[in-house]
Amino acid sequence: MDFFISTKQRTNKEELMDDFSIGGDLLRDTLDKLENINRWLGGNKVTINGLKKILENHSKEQEITIVDIGCGHGDILRDVAKFGRTHSFKFRLIGVDANPTAIAYANELSAAYPELTFETQDIFSDDFKAEKFDVVLATLFLHHFKEKELISFLNNTLNQTKIGVVVNDLHRHKLAYYLFMLLSIFISNKMIIEDGLTSVLRGFKRKDLVKMSHKINVKPNISWKWAFRYLWILKR
Repeated sequence: MDFFISTKQRTNKEELMDDFSIGGDLLRDTLDKLENINRWLGGNKVTINGLKKILENHSKEQEITIVDIGCGHGDILRDVAKFGRTHSFKFRLIGVDANPTAIAYANELSAAYPELTFETQDIFSDDFKAEKFDVVLATLFLHHFKEKELISFLNNTLNQTKIGVVVNDLHRHKLAYYLFMLLSIFISNKMIIEDGLTSVLRGFKRKDLVKMSHKINVKPNISWKWAFRYLWILKR
């Protein structure tokens, strides 16, 4: 745990969660605690608010297919399902993750949501790139990749969608790092502590998102949200 850090550049340090072989009780405990932290900090609401914006004036009579990439144990999609039910949308919801244990846990937790399905997939595979969706959600997902990978991924993803992409990711800022360091006093899961600090340093400045917007030829639609999140909406 470093007390003196720089946020000028994104770190290349990998997170423990990037090891897709992690499973069992450790992964389940990590996913459960991450969900609690995100709910406490209001992180999931950022994605829901982004979805509201991107679906403004969209017909509720047509089925809307939404895929959540890096879905973990499916907490975001369960929130999306609740939102859809409350507002009379017809959603078909698909969760995609490269970790089979996470997908199995997502299915277990989502028995009451028939509109949800979960798949173990590599989002960089040709099979996934050939699929079509209306909306793609990327919550705390993009920071796992380098800029070159992101440009390729975002170009492909925009071509896969009819409506657009909702990105909810971290603002790379010293205050965010030190606040999470303070929060970690109350977290018993060491993987969450280490990955949480790393993920802040792998996050983005606004200028990073503006730069990528220009590279993929979309108008920058970026707003800062608590707690140190950026909501980035990419419309077709």
